[in-house]
Amino acid sequence: MADWSRASAVADGGQGGATVATSALTRDITSLWIVAGLAMAPAVALGLARFAYALLLPAMRADLGWTYADAGAMNTANAAGYLIGALAAAAIAGRVGVKPAFAASIFATAVAVGTSGATPDFGALMALRFVSGLTGAIAFVTGGSLAAAAAAGGGASRAPMVLGVYFGGGGIGVAVSALAVPTLLATVGWQGGWTILGALALVASLLSLLALARAPQPARSPARAGQGAGWSARFMALKLGAYLLFGAGYIAYATFIIAYLRGSEGFTPVEISLFWALLGVAAMAGAFVWGPVLARLKGGRGASATIAMVMIGALIPLIWDGRSAAYISAVLFGGSFLAVVAAVTSFARRAAAPHAWTAAIGALTVVFGVGQCIGPILSGALSDGPDGVRSGLELSVAILAVAATVAAFQPEPRSIA
Repeated sequence: MADWSRASAVADGGQGGATVATSALTRDITSLWIVAGLAMAPAVALGLARFAYALLLPAMRADLGWTYADAGAMNTANAAGYLIGALAAAAIAGRVGVKPAFAASIFATAVAVGTSGATPDFGALMALRFVSGLTGAIAFVTGGSLAAAAAAGGGASRAPMVLGVYFGGGGIGVAVSALAVPTLLATVGWQGGWTILGALALVASLLSLLALARAPQPARSPARAGQGAGWSARFMALKLGAYLLFGAGYIAYATFIIAYLRGSEGFTPVEISLFWALLGVAAMAGAFVWGPVLARLKGGRGASATIAMVMIGALIPLIWDGRSAAYISAVLFGGSFLAVVAAVTSFARRAAAPHAWTAAIGALTVVFGVGQCIGPILSGALSDGPDGVRSGLELSVAILAVAATVAAFQPEPRSIA
């Protein structure tokens, strides 16, 4: 697989001599800061546009008279947009360039998030959730491609670590929203909450531009016919299937855990803030905890291990009551759910040629999006039943168990020339 300087030279048409001369030490340090800036994409697309919805959901249900099925439909709209965005990301990046696509989509996501506080209309909110999912997916996929290029070179642990830093940006969004939203809801309401999230997303988008200019370009698609697509969906079938199941399983927890803790455990806004902040901080720390582990796990074992830990985190509040159980759940779930994304993307990097990284990551994001469309509908319908939100969370645990099992059977790819 090409190193960073080769990928950069290909993308720049061979004009990267000065960059190639940069020392390895400087390049590695710079790349980590660059990836931290690119990580604002998952911070916005995941932490603020998707997960922070759980913080506003109880207030929105109370004010708008929604059922849990209605609440789940909102996240299904977001997931449907995410699915379409993932499908379109590679084509858009190929037409306008990876960096312009990244910049435009992350700002569009910030606007959609902030505008969600402007109306109580169900249809309009559905449309805005759809748009934030669509543009968020484009930012996420193109940012992931840029991060994959920055991760090239170095030892075996470098790629999992760098990708973990990138995807850990979602934890930044979760932690910041935890500090900014729950304690202010009584004052600004759910509509003001969306405005706050939009402002945070705009700041994160501006920060991403500082890194974008210096980020290495992913390698371009091969110019000569006969060089192939650079990756095989057939070979990655088990990984794709496990990722689909993971998307369906984790989203029930992410959507309804706050409602469960408030309704069944009587959590106060301050306790909700602590829980959500713990989840976000754990997600950021997960990159450093899981990075060395993932570097040693081949095939699908990295994804299997991280999904299994997410499952355990989701299970704990169902078998153990009390605040301690909830906080332990936040740490285990938060510390592992973005590590699943890093594990899957690291695998795609090994299974695909450099020019095919965007396409392979996009395909994984597509099946992930399909799972996210299915998960909220099923869990929301179950949560409206006699057992309440608990039954939706139980479904999450069951699906995650199957996902971890499927991932374990994925073999390690051979080297890509």
